[in-house]
Amino acid sequence: MSDYLKPLLISLLLWTVLKAAAVAAPADAERGRYLLQMGGCSSCHTRDGGEALAGGRSMETPFGTFITPNITPHPETGIGEWSDKDFIRAMTEGRAPDGSHYYPAFPYVSYRAMSRQDLLDLKAYLDSVEPVDAPSTEHELAFPFNIRALLGPWKWLNLNPPPDLDVRTEKSEAWMRGRYIVRGPGHCGECHTPRNLLGGLEQEAHLAGNPEGPEGESVPPITPEDPGFSRWSEADIVFALQTGMKPDGDFLGGSMGHVIENSTGKLTESDLKAIAAYLRDPEEPL
Repeated sequence: MSDYLKPLLISLLLWTVLKAAAVAAPADAERGRYLLQMGGCSSCHTRDGGEALAGGRSMETPFGTFITPNITPHPETGIGEWSDKDFIRAMTEGRAPDGSHYYPAFPYVSYRAMSRQDLLDLKAYLDSVEPVDAPSTEHELAFPFNIRALLGPWKWLNLNPPPDLDVRTEKSEAWMRGRYIVRGPGHCGECHTPRNLLGGLEQEAHLAGNPEGPEGESVPPITPEDPGFSRWSEADIVFALQTGMKPDGDFLGGSMGHVIENSTGKLTESDLKAIAAYLRDPEEPL
């Protein structure tokens, strides 16, 4: 073997071993708990006065009312019988274990950018919570939105390939972390991005605000191009995500209150700074 090939083969072998080790990493339920907070899962999957993650919360949209499902590990009414493959397919393809489509009110359009390890860690935590026997309720949707088969063509039109958020850039590590949180588990664009007539995200206007957001709210833009948000410093963004207070002393209202209570208010300061770094300097839409 030539001296030229030896280092190449050694590097290839080392890369293969490291890759296998990464894939084989055991799921970490404690990391999964943090990811659940990052994704704000409790905000949607826990109804007022209901048991944690047992579903039943109504979500009003222009397409009808969606009722969130039980995601505790109950074997019959929750996701207790789901395999890892079932969970990853639901989170990245919007499909149930029986192959039927989920409506994009479940933000798999964003979750599909999450790493496999993060998804497995999240499932490990969900598997560890107290099972709750709470059957899911049917959505209240008018024709033709009640026809799930139409979600196949919808996905063909609106479900773009997931962005590779591990791609290296000249940006800082904090910026890259912020990009991953905002575009993946944090799914900020699901509320802060306008939607087309079919309910798909207008990716060319990523984070540019949505006049018809959840529960009929008008959701503001969070881009540097917005005259108001452009004046927010990194510290302003971090403090608002921790406490809900804006730089002018007013408070963020509406559904953002749930986001702060169940999600951003529980994140580490380093992750909040990463989010701020990305929001102050986002890249072109992916």
